Amino acid sequence: MSDSGTPRVARLLPDAVHRAAKPGTAVVRLETTHDRRGVLDGAWWPRSRDITTELPALIAALTEYLGPLTRVGLDADAWDALPTRLVVDGRVVRLDSFPVGDDTVLVTRGETDHFSLLVIPPNATPEAARAAMAEAVRDDNMAQAAQILIATGTGT
Repeated sequence: MSDSGTPRVARLLPDAVHRAAKPGTAVVRLETTHDRRGVLDGAWWPRSRDITTELPALIAALTEYLGPLTRVGLDADAWDALPTRLVVDGRVVRLDSFPVGDDTVLVTRGETDHFSLLVIPPNATPEAARAAMAEAVRDDNMAQAAQILIATGTGT
């Protein structure tokens, strides 16, 4: 959180990122105040269902903006195998299995600051993935992850 006297600088993705989105892309709305209104805080498009290959890059990218992450909640049935922890950049991150669905990943910073990310299926087309990512990061989005995937034709 920033001091009230410090101006807040928005770090927006350039438009070219949206055109070049490909598997492995993380798009996150980093509004870390208590008045976050959208259901989701962002989206992630992994290249495969191998969590030990895919998750370290996401954690590293999010850590750059959010600071150290302590936990990631995933649905074990959505991934090839789910270890109980990963070491990323020398830090241990606990992996918890929750029945959140294969379309959502919950990321925790500290003890109680949670971020919910839409998971785009690895086999999604670039057009459908871009549409789903754009919907997930809209400030006024009230749709659940599964609804976004259906509405954008992203499928599983």
